[in-house]
Amino acid sequence: MRFSLACVATLFCASTAIAGSTPHGFGAFNKVRSPTIEKREPGQPFHNAKLQKLAAPIDRCPEFAVNGTGIPDVPFDIGESYAGLLPISDDPDETRELFFWFFPSTNPNPGEEITIWFNGGPGCSSLSGLLTENGPFVWDAGTLAPTPNPYTWVNLTNMVWVEQPVGVGFTQGTPNITNEVELGLEFIGFYKQFVETFDVHKWKTNQQQVVQLAYVEYWNKLFYLNETFLEEMREHNEFCNYTQYMDKYLTFPPPQEPFPVLPDPYASEDYTCDQFDNFYAAILAVNPCYNIYHITETCPHPYSVLGIVNTGDYDPPGATVYFNRTDVQKAIHAPVGTNWMQCTDINVFGDGENSNYSRADTSLGPAQNGVLARVIEYTNNTIIGSGNLDMLLNTNGTLLAIQNMTWNGKQGLQEYPGTPLYAPYHPETNGGFPAGAGEIGFWGLERGLTFYQTQLAGHELPQYTPGVAYRMLEILLGRIENFSVVSDFTTQSGNYTGNSTIYRRSMEIPSYFQ
Repeated sequence: MRFSLACVATLFCASTAIAGSTPHGFGAFNKVRSPTIEKREPGQPFHNAKLQKLAAPIDRCPEFAVNGTGIPDVPFDIGESYAGLLPISDDPDETRELFFWFFPSTNPNPGEEITIWFNGGPGCSSLSGLLTENGPFVWDAGTLAPTPNPYTWVNLTNMVWVEQPVGVGFTQGTPNITNEVELGLEFIGFYKQFVETFDVHKWKTNQQQVVQLAYVEYWNKLFYLNETFLEEMREHNEFCNYTQYMDKYLTFPPPQEPFPVLPDPYASEDYTCDQFDNFYAAILAVNPCYNIYHITETCPHPYSVLGIVNTGDYDPPGATVYFNRTDVQKAIHAPVGTNWMQCTDINVFGDGENSNYSRADTSLGPAQNGVLARVIEYTNNTIIGSGNLDMLLNTNGTLLAIQNMTWNGKQGLQEYPGTPLYAPYHPETNGGFPAGAGEIGFWGLERGLTFYQTQLAGHELPQYTPGVAYRMLEILLGRIENFSVVSDFTTQSGNYTGNSTIYRRSMEIPSYFQ
């Protein structure tokens, strides 16, 4: 939908889970709507009457309006958007500000709803998600130039990417928090200013902080680790009680009792139980370009315009991080001269001691402190996603956390979430950012919580399997019932789910691909 601005004179103005603000059980999302999507031509009004009714001149808030045809190195119109900084409180002396990039949807069906995207850490910029996962244009590592994103979530709903907490990306001010509660209060203060600025007081929110997790099995086959090393690791697992622990607690249903906390593997002098680093060091010896976020990656390192995240990432001589360019910062109303980093080197939980890494987030995990359980019970529409090529956060680890959590009257999932996950077949309109289709994962739903895993995704699930992520958002928004529905994407017209001829590349391409 074309966004109707009501810009106020004074600038007063949503985990490990993905949660929609309205329960499916209430029937609010049961109606599947026929979409109307229209590409806005630069400087021209919409042709659709429904979109015209919602439209208003973008120059009413020039301090936030972004020129869709003026994004450096992007040779196409990215559409209507607004970006800039807003304070985290209405204190006139407030110096802490969060950066946002807001894209109203060209689909009129969302109405008064907005989806908020956070990247994780905390400490990593949400502009990384915008540019490599689900924004209107993407520029993935190893590619020459930006490309339009056919699977942008803006096609489905109004989207805002928010950099948070203070200390990340283009945010301003000195970090002074120590835990996730204080982080949440920062965002609430910011969102109040956002709501006032853009007059979205009645809009429903859908919060997105995607958990993409993986479990690496068959190490010897996948990483060519020798049997001597693997046998030693098995002995470590036995000695550290890992094998026995998994056998007892990673079960469906789980034991109906709180799970004991295993000893800190870093607390010993020899780090025998630090299996993550034991495996990581061995894999790097075999594959020096190994990527814990996408375990099948091999040499050479693909260069990314977003810069280095991990030790060993490739940064060629003379390379400039895209969001550190002056022309880019000016185009999106970011503070010029900022040293933008994909993941900050500032300790955002340092309470002002931003280089003191002995201080850390004092919060328990959301599956431990009851927060995630309350989100599930309040919405009955919470989704946890997992990519099976991610080593850093693994699927079995997440399932173990779920099995230790009680919500809606029971502890854990009672059955393993093993229903085949279907991603729609579709015409591929952009070879620069294609998406797989068919049965490419598994899912399950119990008591308001959907858990899914997709086989070929790494840490950044919408980047590696954008079709699955797009389908997930359709489910969250109530456009599709679940991952077993065999149908087209709701923003498509046509039927691509049946039997059809498979063409070789040398043969004529069907008209719907052109």
